[in-house]
Amino acid sequence: QVVYMIWNAINDPLFGYIQDNSSWAMCRSRKKAIYYGAPLWALFFLLPWFQWADYNNGANTWLAGIHLIVTLCAYDSMLTFVLLAQCALFAEISTKPEDRLRLVKYQQIASVIGSSSVFLSSLVSNNMKNFINLQIYCVGVAVLAFVCMRYSSINVNTKYEMETYGSSDNESLADTKSQMSAGSACQITKQILFNRNFISFVLMNFFQVFHVTFCSNFLLIFADHLIPKNALPSLAMSVLYGASFVLPQVIILLGGDVIMKFGAYRVVMVSFFVQFIAAIALFLVGSQYPWLLAAFFILDMSIPSAAFSLFNIPLSDIIDEDAIKYNRKHPQSSMVFGTNALITKPANSLAPMLVVAVLNSYGYEHLKDYGASGPPLDPSANARELMDMHSTMFLLLCFIPVILSLAQIVVWSFYGLRDSHTTEAKYVES
Repeated sequence: QVVYMIWNAINDPLFGYIQDNSSWAMCRSRKKAIYYGAPLWALFFLLPWFQWADYNNGANTWLAGIHLIVTLCAYDSMLTFVLLAQCALFAEISTKPEDRLRLVKYQQIASVIGSSSVFLSSLVSNNMKNFINLQIYCVGVAVLAFVCMRYSSINVNTKYEMETYGSSDNESLADTKSQMSAGSACQITKQILFNRNFISFVLMNFFQVFHVTFCSNFLLIFADHLIPKNALPSLAMSVLYGASFVLPQVIILLGGDVIMKFGAYRVVMVSFFVQFIAAIALFLVGSQYPWLLAAFFILDMSIPSAAFSLFNIPLSDIIDEDAIKYNRKHPQSSMVFGTNALITKPANSLAPMLVVAVLNSYGYEHLKDYGASGPPLDPSANARELMDMHSTMFLLLCFIPVILSLAQIVVWSFYGLRDSHTTEAKYVES
């Protein structure tokens, strides 16, 4: 985990700089980064599903550790490499607000379709009991992902790709090669980090990643503990469990006109106020109303994820601003996205670590199986401890959104590119 944490932290800005400044076509070209990265990513996706030895044999535990390290680092490397190119394409395909919003909508449709893969895997493998079927299914997913990414890399075009790999190919690559140095990497990073709008965005994004990670890891656990068994119909509980996979995408698809009219900045800011007000209201009412708890769970799983899906729009505006301010021949899209990831990724680890530390101080480790809908207490479990733990869960449920939303409202108010949805494109479209 330490090896992975270190590599996970440094590979985003490293790959970002390489993609923006490398003289290698497979790195500098967004299309080619996806074209050549797709088969490797699909291959590395298969690594965890095929054992390298019999891990039930104690003599092979060291090999299981090596397998884990290689899987984590290899998969994350290609995820970062391909995803940075995809994010850069988002910023570079078009600078028109309506085009970028349309891309966001397409992403949400693809996300809804893609999220069905987990449900299908459980059907195919009989809830993971038939491991061979699961392996075959994963191979099918890898092949489908490879085909889709290859199709995208062949058919997508931006004016920057045509400029760099057109008639002036050798001259452009030679110029890029001269820029490729540690000094220029530090200079570009410094320019990005000293951008007030970038600082405002990345701090807000850090808190959002923390919130989304908290929701995805703990809200359903909290629901099992705080909502008594049979207090809600089974259909309502199914909606609660499935809301986080579908509702964020539905919100974006239905709210396209609102986003286009008011802009991503204002929509995201409103989402912080909604989260803050909803959490305060729940705290004042209390945890004794199952329907209200369920409604809050759905809201808190959906609103942050929906707002998070819009973040490519303001980050793309920052890339546009940076290119104009420093008169860049090509925007440093991958570098901006990579630097953003470097700062925000620690929130993925901090959220579960901090929440689990708080819960464990109230006996979560030995009480986690005794939720409101769980089995009756055994003699080793103390009813008073369970009540204290449930009270702690409720306080975390209310005050984490309150604290994060307040912090986001403050830092997001310093963001200056608020009206990009009403301005003309910053570059002349070809």
